[in-house]
Amino acid sequence: MTQRVVLAYSGGLDTSVAIGWIAEQSGAEVIALAIDVGQGGEDLETIRARALACGAAEAVVVDARAEFAADYCLPALRAGALYMDRYPLVSALSRPLIVAHLARVANEFGASVVAHGCTGKGNDQVRFEVGLAALAPDVKSIAPVRDSGMTRDKAIEFAAAKGLPIDVTARSPYSIDQNVWGRSCETGHLEDIWEAPHDDVYGYTDDPAAGKPAEEVTISFTDGLPVAIGGRPLSPLEIIAELNALAGAHGIGRIDLVEDRLVGIKSREIYEAPAAMTLLAAHAELENVCLERDLARFKRMAGQRWTELTYDGLWFSPLHRSLEAFMTEASKHVTGDVRVRLQAGSAVVTGRRSPAALYDYGLATYDTGDVFDQSLAKGFVELWGLPTKVAAERDRKAAHA
Repeated sequence: MTQRVVLAYSGGLDTSVAIGWIAEQSGAEVIALAIDVGQGGEDLETIRARALACGAAEAVVVDARAEFAADYCLPALRAGALYMDRYPLVSALSRPLIVAHLARVANEFGASVVAHGCTGKGNDQVRFEVGLAALAPDVKSIAPVRDSGMTRDKAIEFAAAKGLPIDVTARSPYSIDQNVWGRSCETGHLEDIWEAPHDDVYGYTDDPAAGKPAEEVTISFTDGLPVAIGGRPLSPLEIIAELNALAGAHGIGRIDLVEDRLVGIKSREIYEAPAAMTLLAAHAELENVCLERDLARFKRMAGQRWTELTYDGLWFSPLHRSLEAFMTEASKHVTGDVRVRLQAGSAVVTGRRSPAALYDYGLATYDTGDVFDQSLAKGFVELWGLPTKVAAERDRKAAHA
């Protein structure tokens, strides 16, 4: 029986060349898998036709935009996921979805090998291969660019020799990855971390200094997940798409970050995530209204760990699965509306309301109607500070001994 390899296929030079490259190296049939997570560009049928023209035995295409928004982006929102407190996991979130489809297609076609186009310097090689080890442990992973010396020059030469239908003349100075949740850009002049980003880096956001008048948008949440904008019920994909347009027009979500990669190096990345950063700001403020203090404190710590696991390619790990269950439980009362002002690169919360609010006007006010019993505070302060007072007395005695 002929060996089959499922290739994560983008339609670009490297993965198009990889079809014939893998077939020559191994004699295997290549099944190309292309997944739309909102990256834009060519339609799936065009990509499917190119894969077949490049020698794929079969080409599978999947429109996974709605799945990605609902099952990957929104859990990240609920977890408050910001790697290094700034990066909303734009690329990292799409990888487990791709892995899940690679494992599915490998099973459907009886493939024993899965291939991806990662280099040895990035995080994605880890995310693909560790994820596949969890979902399809009997399937081997290969990476032609990383493992077989398939440099760009060699790829261009191979494409020309085989007459592949690939345009290799136009090349951006940047390495770009984009999806529904945002856009990442690296290489080119960005590798000089002193040089400011050029205007051509940006694709999802307008100039935040353009002076556009402020807009306000009201986002409704149920159990920690957004369900409506301006009172209009929308799907997760529709909400993200609409906020990308609204917030992007105000330059919201631009991030210039020197990032700690999993492989041990630092890299400079430019991210754009208008919807993600707007939703994260709104969600965090609603949690401030609805979560009890100790739960909120612990959830922030758990959210950071959830984020690290996702970034590190451990989406399918037992800990990530358990933390996801915690996030669902912890978000049960995070329900209500948040009003956000969009202007000059910032998404600023200006109002919040919730039927499950723990904010009590009677307890919070300093005016008439105050129901907080201030007479209890003196004893509370004394008891709260007692351990510190006792330790301080001990230290003074020790210092004079």
